[in-house]
Amino acid sequence: MNRFSQIVVGLSLLLALSGPASAGPAAEPAGFWTGPMRGQTPASLAGANVIDAKALAALIASDRPLLIDVAAEEAKPAGMAPDALWLPIHRSVPGSVWMPGAGDGALTPPQDALLTAQVDALTAGAKAKPVVVFCHRDCWASWNAAKRLVRQGYLRVYWFPDGVEGWQDAYEAGVIKQDPEWAARPR
Repeated sequence: MNRFSQIVVGLSLLLALSGPASAGPAAEPAGFWTGPMRGQTPASLAGANVIDAKALAALIASDRPLLIDVAAEEAKPAGMAPDALWLPIHRSVPGSVWMPGAGDGALTPPQDALLTAQVDALTAGAKAKPVVVFCHRDCWASWNAAKRLVRQGYLRVYWFPDGVEGWQDAYEAGVIKQDPEWAARPR
């Protein structure tokens, strides 16, 4: 067998062992996703409604939902001097409450309790209030956070998988600040 044939056979074997290429959405896991937060997400979330930007705009206009952005905080650029002023700006769906990290796959018990308390406070305890959760495209954090709300008994949970980028493709984003209670959370 010549070298070229060996490479072709090796690549074929590697592809066969790695399984079929993912041509569609990921399958819904039974629990929370604890793998890398960026990657192909499911097309659905049991117990929640999946919406696009147009449906989100209509929901905002008709029902004034609680909007929860769980996108991670931006990290200070690696090459930036340690004493340099770093004031990242977070652009999102206007009127959103920003709780970075609230969609992690494994929240600590104090973080989980704080998320529950914050959403309860922001909905005035109304489990039927519509709640929309999002972050970025191809991000599991919003899927996890929406799943938590479904498990907590919220009846109108909406997952917006296109996230901030999907909103910005069609509508104007605004600058939002992190929720003060969430910012003070135990880490």
